[in-house]
Amino acid sequence: MIHLGEFQDLYIVKKKEFGVYVNDHKNETEGSILLPAKQVPKNADIGDKISCFVYKDSQDRPIATVHIPKITLGAIRPLRVKEVSPIGAFLDWGLEKDLLLPFKEQLGRVRTGKEYLVSLYIDKSSRLCATMKIGQLLSTDHSFQTDEWVLGTVYNIHPEHGAFVAVEDMYLGRIPKKEIHGKISIGEQLRLRITAISPDGKLNLSPHEKAYLQMDRDAKLVMDTIDSYDGCLPFNDKAKPEVIDRELGISKNAFKRAVGRLLKEDKIVITKTGILKKIKEPQHHEIF
Repeated sequence: MIHLGEFQDLYIVKKKEFGVYVNDHKNETEGSILLPAKQVPKNADIGDKISCFVYKDSQDRPIATVHIPKITLGAIRPLRVKEVSPIGAFLDWGLEKDLLLPFKEQLGRVRTGKEYLVSLYIDKSSRLCATMKIGQLLSTDHSFQTDEWVLGTVYNIHPEHGAFVAVEDMYLGRIPKKEIHGKISIGEQLRLRITAISPDGKLNLSPHEKAYLQMDRDAKLVMDTIDSYDGCLPFNDKAKPEVIDRELGISKNAFKRAVGRLLKEDKIVITKTGILKKIKEPQHHEIF
């Protein structure tokens, strides 16, 4: 049986000027499909075996190709959006006919030119389509350790639970809502630290260092931001969390810890309306 969305070895059973017909049975023409002439290997003849990928053409007819698509059935890959239309988005998967990502299979709004993690599946009409709903396909069988840094791609965002991430495009992870400061978008690739591993193998992730290391970075960030305001930040540690998040991309607690560090180091002064960079007066030495 010939399978959609997969590479398989097929036999040439009939030759025409416009191509050859291939089948999974060497001596059977019924149910055979076309491999266009421009893709037929030189000197190929009836009975020869060719490795082909099978999909459907613009007339919804099964067709074979020797070209390698960017995704196969059941795999998870990042694909770029070529066009957004009234019936869904069309993705570049390396073949002549673009791959449809139906609206019902999208998570959030997709944009032309951006890449999103998708899987390939066969819909109810026996057509190959893409889906962004990949959570159940991600594995929890891994050898990662706590505090290890990994690369992950955001594939879904939930307002209460946080951002769901495909670690190395293979493993199931989540950034809890409390760890997200600043804007994260679906399709974005992030460098993340594994903060915990649940008994079933799911990964808890954070874009931040451990608290004591993160405080050093946050303190530098606050100081750099003060400098960008010519030494006078127009809000202090009593500012609303959304103001701090907008201006620095960190939480209010992280901001307060960083400000506390800078106060201890005698680098700033807090006023009722902001934070000033402390200018140390030059020391004068008497000359004897």
